Amino acid sequence: MAGLLTAAMLLFGTVLTQPASAHGSVVDPASRNYGCWDRWGDDFQNPAMATEDPMCWQAWQANPNAMWNWNGLFRENVGGNHEAAIPNGQLCSGGRTEGGRYNALDTVGAWKTANVGNNFRIRLYDQASHGADYIRVYVTKQGFNALTEPLGWDDLELAGSIGNTPASGWNPDPAGGVSIDVPANAPGRTGRHIVYTIWQASHLDQSYYLCSDVNFGGTVPSPTPTATPTSTPSPTPTSSPSPTFSPTPPPTTGPPATCTASYRVTGQWSGGFQGEVEVVAGSAPIRGWAVSWTFPNGQQISSSWSATVTSSGATVTARNVGYNGTVAAGTSTTFGFLASWNGTNTAPATLTCTATA
Repeated sequence: MAGLLTAAMLLFGTVLTQPASAHGSVVDPASRNYGCWDRWGDDFQNPAMATEDPMCWQAWQANPNAMWNWNGLFRENVGGNHEAAIPNGQLCSGGRTEGGRYNALDTVGAWKTANVGNNFRIRLYDQASHGADYIRVYVTKQGFNALTEPLGWDDLELAGSIGNTPASGWNPDPAGGVSIDVPANAPGRTGRHIVYTIWQASHLDQSYYLCSDVNFGGTVPSPTPTATPTSTPSPTPTSSPSPTFSPTPPPTTGPPATCTASYRVTGQWSGGFQGEVEVVAGSAPIRGWAVSWTFPNGQQISSSWSATVTSSGATVTARNVGYNGTVAAGTSTTFGFLASWNGTNTAPATLTCTATA
């Protein structure tokens, strides 16, 4: 009997501690099952999870293999027709893929969130170095209530994407495999939302469907009702300063619209590379921007995201798209591109940024 018990325990440990095979997931902001594994994998039977992290608790109770296999939430042979393959209400489980292993990830409720800004990035970790035909990042529309509504396709808006990117162009990860950051922009979002990532891996027709829960702008400040009555019964300060300030009205024009831009290579492989440019608004908000530079070694851009890019010889000009032209003073937005190089891949000496108010 002891021998049978030991064998059973070893089998149980194998099922619950070893992912079926190496694939990947969004690790920042964490996908639902990766986050549950990351927070509770070493202590998944702790009853405190039920009160501290109830959505993870119900997922662990439903099927712990959804967490141990956090890197296997995919479907095969979808042919790019994601909406036909995944019904509304089943987006986070990949359409109840893998025999229903991930069904609990569709459960509506208060999943743990990560605070993000309206310009943010997702980090996709690829254990097996498959690379991507494309990665698309969606965000729920403002007004969607993730606490009460199941996620549907019409709740999502595209916030960022990259095209074909071989694994050799991703960043080596200390844990093995590779990772890549995909920039995204979701203007006007506040509060709790769902980030939905579709990763089309390159090695097969294999599509990953990954839900991450985020909070735009951090916590909402608590209301201060006591400030309202204290300001209304004191009319005297409003009348006395008026003659003093009336001869010197504030200026009608603010500081000029300016911006700066910086360039960096985020990944490089033989004959190709991925680059990113950050645009930072000056002391006044801007409503549009254009960045230009000259490649010194004949590099050629093949695709881009979050900007409209044109080239004339070695000179490149990138202009904002509709969703990221407005940038608040002192804040930034980013765009990226894939390009080829041969021999040397020296960064441009200078970037010129022109802003419109």
